[in-house]
Amino acid sequence: MSGQSTLEIHLRAQSALSNSTVYALRELTVEPLDDGLLISGSVCSFYHKQLAQETVRAVAPAMEVINSVRVD
Repeated sequence: MSGQSTLEIHLRAQSALSNSTVYALRELTVEPLDDGLLISGSVCSFYHKQLAQETVRAVAPAMEVINSVRVD
């Protein structure tokens, strides 16, 4: 993970969603797991669900990303 702690990566991932230009992603949460990150919350489309996953993956490429976002 290039010297970054899980906490640092978790905070970067949460910040990436919270500051997204796509408003639907701003309400999602990221939680650290032992070996990855869990994304949760709800969005209105599968596109936004996938976009959230790719946004987190971009800042945490070496971590497993578990996408439990609901599509309402």
